[in-house]
Amino acid sequence: MNLEDVYPHLSEGKVENHLGPHSFPPRTPDRVQTLKIPVIGNKFYICLLLQVALPCALFSNGMTILKLKGGTNAEMAPQFDYTTEVFRPLLEKFGATFDYKIIKRGYFPRGGGEVHIRVKPVKQLNPINMVDAGQVVRVWGWAFVAGNLPIKVANTMADSATQALLKALPNIEVSIEAYKERTEEAIGTGSGINIVAETSTGCLLGGSALGKRELKTEEVGVKAVEDLLQSVKTEACVDIYAQDQLILLMALANGKSRVKCGSITLHTETAIHIAQLLTQAKVNIVKEGASSVIECEGIGLSNG
Repeated sequence: MNLEDVYPHLSEGKVENHLGPHSFPPRTPDRVQTLKIPVIGNKFYICLLLQVALPCALFSNGMTILKLKGGTNAEMAPQFDYTTEVFRPLLEKFGATFDYKIIKRGYFPRGGGEVHIRVKPVKQLNPINMVDAGQVVRVWGWAFVAGNLPIKVANTMADSATQALLKALPNIEVSIEAYKERTEEAIGTGSGINIVAETSTGCLLGGSALGKRELKTEEVGVKAVEDLLQSVKTEACVDIYAQDQLILLMALANGKSRVKCGSITLHTETAIHIAQLLTQAKVNIVKEGASSVIECEGIGLSNG
C-alpha cells in the first residue's frame, strides 16, 4: 500500500488525481471505520505513515490496529524512537495516545522493520497551551548499533554527545545509554543516536543523528547535540520535528491552542495551508524575536 492510499483504506473512501494540483478526496465518509490495517509502508518512512493514519484512527468508531512496515531509523523522517519518546507525550496533552510494539527495526537504506500500533478513538481533542519553555534540567537518550557494527561504536557516540551536552549546558543531568540490537530484532546494519531534553516546565525536545560512512563516529554524537540545541537556543517548547505534526491536531481540537517554537519550517507552512483548507480552522503566527508562537482556533471535531 502506498502513502496516498492510507487514508482511503481507513475511511473506505478514495483519492482521485492525487498527483495533480488538487490532492483532495472526492468525498468524505461520515465515519471512519474500525479496521485492522494490513502491513503497509515503504522502504524508508514508518513514522510518516503513522502521521497520515493517526488523525483518522483517533476519530474512528473503535480500536484501530496498524501494522506498519519500513524504516524505523531512516533519513529524512523522524526516527521511531522520537515518535514514542517526544511526539507521543505531546499527543497525550491533546488527550490521546497510542500503544506500540516494535517487531523488528529496519535501518536506512534497507528498511524492512515492522511496528504494530494500537490506537483508541477519542471523543474530542483538547487544546494545548505551551508557551513557556523553562530551562533544560536533564537530557537522556540512547546510542545504538546493529548488524556487523561493534558496541564500541555506540559507546563513542554516547561519550561524544555527553561531552558536547555538558559543554553547552553545564550542570544538567545527562544519561545516554549505549547498546547493540539483537540480531533477531533488526534488519541490516545501522547506527545512530537519539537524545531528549526535558525542561523545568515539562517540555520535551528531541535531537538525533544516524551513522554514515562520511561521518566519524564521534561526529554523529555531536551532530545529534547540535540538532537538539537548535530548539533550546530559541527557547522553543517543541522542536522542528514536532511543529508540523501538531498542526492538524490543533486544528481539530476543541478550543484555542498556542505553541511556542523556533523558526517556522516549510513543512509547518504546508501543514497549516492544508489544515486550513480541510478544516477551516483559523491559524495565526506571532513572531517573538527568534521564536514564533503558533495560535490555532480549533474546530472542535466531535467523534459521534
